[in-house]
Amino acid sequence: MSAESQTPNQNWTQCYLGLGSNLANELGTPIEHLTRGIAKLKANSQIRNLVASSFYGSIPMGPQDQPDFVNAVVGFETNLTPIALLDVCQALETDARRERLRHWGERSLDVDVLLFGDQEIHEPRLIVPHLGITERNFVLVPLIEIAPNLIINGTPISSYPESQNLSGIHRICDADQRGKL
Repeated sequence: MSAESQTPNQNWTQCYLGLGSNLANELGTPIEHLTRGIAKLKANSQIRNLVASSFYGSIPMGPQDQPDFVNAVVGFETNLTPIALLDVCQALETDARRERLRHWGERSLDVDVLLFGDQEIHEPRLIVPHLGITERNFVLVPLIEIAPNLIINGTPISSYPESQNLSGIHRICDADQRGKL
């Protein structure tokens, strides 16, 4: 990790992450993996004002011979650089003992940087806005829940058809009910 990626910005930037899980392991269930990941993000001193969506169940986007996913989106302000935020996301995945078995396959925790302010980032390790963000209802539905006025690629989130499409997804629990599961 470069010194630049470890140095916080002086300014705070609004960011959004997508979280998903469909694999239980010795550390917990998919709901527990997401709940623990969100708690670790909230505890990070370089993240503030975190808001989390409800949890949604969704059919797998990749191979269909795997369990359904539990998905959520979080929004917050951070003074981390984009690459340092990616490192935080990957550390959460490692903490959940994620194994990369196959492309779009099952995983204990997947944490993606969806948006980093209004920046467009094209780095070998990070592309923002996240590729396919506007085509995935399991991302847009929870995202519109916490940020209904968000603009993505110059277009209001509500203008993307997938932000209103509930096909293949369902709400598991509201954000305020997660602690009771």
